[in-house]
Amino acid sequence: MRDALVAFQRCSARAWADRAAGELRAAGEPAGVRRDAADEPLAALTPQQLRVARCVAEGATNREVALRLSLSPRTVDHHLRNVFAALGIRSRTELARLLGP
Repeated sequence: MRDALVAFQRCSARAWADRAAGELRAAGEPAGVRRDAADEPLAALTPQQLRVARCVAEGATNREVALRLSLSPRTVDHHLRNVFAALGIRSRTELARLLGP
């Protein structure tokens, strides 16, 4: 998948490169796609971290998120800590503001 990402980037196939990068992130690897963090602060998150972050921003507890996403509460906690670190935030309130309308 990494080879495909590099090939798509070289031939300026941005949509395909973004898709390959998303698949790499979902597999737990850094995709290496550089984006402007000011334009897309959530681009650093994996798809699973983004799902957890959106649920938490809606006001769900870790247990509710775990049930909704079929994860353990400990896994939700792990993802949430990584979300906070990646976004440079410290609370659910800050997360809700960042993801809010």
